[in-house]
Amino acid sequence: MTAHVVVENAQSGRSECWCCGVIDDPAKLVHLGNHPEVTVCTRCAHSISKWAGEIEDQSRTGIAVRARDVFRRLRETVVERGWHRSRLIGRPLRWLGKHTP
Repeated sequence: MTAHVVVENAQSGRSECWCCGVIDDPAKLVHLGNHPEVTVCTRCAHSISKWAGEIEDQSRTGIAVRARDVFRRLRETVVERGWHRSRLIGRPLRWLGKHTP
């Protein structure tokens, strides 16, 4: 005789981001094509997209590549100095960060 055991998730209907660990509704997470069990929150998906663009730019040259590198260095400077948390300029900097490479 074979016994079938069903293991239910303690938080049924919830999934975890494989990158940062945030737990959310599976409909609000990005599922990878050939691996639907892999879910990533939208914040991490945006970051992964930026990292992929940076890797692609390593093998390229040109004005656009140099401009994107300048934006990346500026973003690093803003984060290092904590300007993105400023009450005065934080919100515009975070908005700008979402819309730049």
